Amino acid sequence: MRRLIIRWLALLLFVMAIGVTCVLLGQWQLARLEERRVTNESIQSREDAVPVSASEVFGGPITEAEEWQRVEITGTYDGANQIVVRLRTLDRQPGVEVVTPLRTADGLTVLVDRGFMPTDRNRPTPTTGPAPPAGEVTVTGFVRVDERGGDQATVPVDGQTRLVNAPKIATVLPYPVADGWISLQSSTPAETELVPLSLPELSDGPHFWYAVQWFMFASIGLAGLIVFVRGDLRERRAERGTPQKAPKQKRAKIPSPDPYRPRETEPGSSTREPSGTAEHVDR
Repeated sequence: MRRLIIRWLALLLFVMAIGVTCVLLGQWQLARLEERRVTNESIQSREDAVPVSASEVFGGPITEAEEWQRVEITGTYDGANQIVVRLRTLDRQPGVEVVTPLRTADGLTVLVDRGFMPTDRNRPTPTTGPAPPAGEVTVTGFVRVDERGGDQATVPVDGQTRLVNAPKIATVLPYPVADGWISLQSSTPAETELVPLSLPELSDGPHFWYAVQWFMFASIGLAGLIVFVRGDLRERRAERGTPQKAPKQKRAKIPSPDPYRPRETEPGSSTREPSGTAEHVDR
């Protein structure tokens, strides 16, 4: 029994570790669900808001509090220093995005993601994008925070990068740029070869059901522990056995004496016939 208890305790610790991990992962998914709902509310409230001047927003670090604000900026594109962002998709179509610095008259430079260009899966990624509109342009779009990643994904090489990160892109430009970037919604004059980026899907996503799955895994682990312990107890009872009743022995049947068969007599003893019989014979 002692070995079984040690075994059960070890299994209990294992199940508890797995259960706690599953519960924490479930809570993490619920936290992500809440974050997504907050983001959705922010996008919905700002989607049709009146755009503010970019100079009011891009004066310092861009945080999640500023993200998805609609801004308007007027300036001139620097087409010679635009960046191609690889491995992007739009409606499941592979392609690239083109990011071009936009310089204003007061010296502010902001990166503008001008839009998406579909590509062929069987051909190399383009190294350059369509040229931006010449002259002064007015851009309306959404403020975005810098995408995070290692230097291999954020520092441009040969005019290409994987993520849009203003401080890392600034390392290959001859001038400083503001933190964050703008996702173009519309511009005057309009873009003719690039598709403006769409807003993210405003739904709860899969986070709730992922959380339910993690909680179910924790419950299954606990149920498995109970089944395992009960199985051990059944095996132990079977090994110990229960006292069985001894089978009843059948008594041998003694044949009844035949009334017409003469009795066997011991040597030296005499047999006396009934008197009635003798009288019957004399007659």
